Amino acid sequence: MSTPFPNCELSFQARSCTNARWRHAVAGALCLMAFAISGQAQAAASPPPAECKALQAKYPELVGKTLVNAVNPHTPGYEALDPKDPSKYIGFDIDLGDTIAACLGFNLTYKPVTFAALLTTLQSGQADIVISDIYATEERAKAADFITYSKVFDGVLVAKGNPKKITGINTTMCGTTAAENTGYVEVPLIQNLGPACKTAGKAEPALQLYDNNANCIQAILAGRADTYINDVNTVDQAVKAYPDKLEKATAVTLTYSVGIAVPKGKPQFRSAVMAALVAIQKAGIQTELLNKWTLGAENLETPKLIVAK
Repeated sequence: MSTPFPNCELSFQARSCTNARWRHAVAGALCLMAFAISGQAQAAASPPPAECKALQAKYPELVGKTLVNAVNPHTPGYEALDPKDPSKYIGFDIDLGDTIAACLGFNLTYKPVTFAALLTTLQSGQADIVISDIYATEERAKAADFITYSKVFDGVLVAKGNPKKITGINTTMCGTTAAENTGYVEVPLIQNLGPACKTAGKAEPALQLYDNNANCIQAILAGRADTYINDVNTVDQAVKAYPDKLEKATAVTLTYSVGIAVPKGKPQFRSAVMAALVAIQKAGIQTELLNKWTLGAENLETPKLIVAK
């Protein structure tokens, strides 16, 4: 991999590279000085790029700090437990978070919570940021400010052969059972099908709510649910894991974006994260990370703010 953010100053590395997750997350994209498995440092060379040095000078209050990212680590490709070491997390969002932290000069630790608790954890001050494949909606913007970084495409996961012939969040779901994550945007969309199903003379969809993706997928495998609608990459990963039992019925384009959530009332921090994300995209690092985790470079979105009106 190329190093568009070549080399870290020694003091910068001492803050950013001592975390074991850093070695997995950045994979050489930001630090020319890599740490061996034993944790012994090697030689350093030039400083970080001008953009990051300028941002650290502009936001010195972040340099050297340790911040907490709340994550729901059950979405392979985005954030999940490292199968080689369950005490660590891996995935695109983990890489992106560590990359932002390195650019701004702070360390990032992780707090695992249920998806429904992501924003309440942020609001309570138990976390400083949320980078966890969370869709940025106007409703959620009442609880946090969002900086978007990815487009949203949902996939429709069904049992092999799609016996209920489900094609999306539409009347083909009438009379079926959907497994969904508590707090997901798909939940009210499915609930809103009730009137259309009634008009068609069919029963409204039933919902089973779970705390993570793995349980939703297991519900289909066990025959308790007929479908699970979520990020298309999550659906693709499930099909890859169970090719003889699951399939993707279709893909659905939603009007949302995936965003980084930051606390309301902290515009300086929000501006710093936004500026770092812009620099990371400009350097091509987000594209590299999307390709690394096979999430598709076409998912990249130019950052924009979504805040409560």
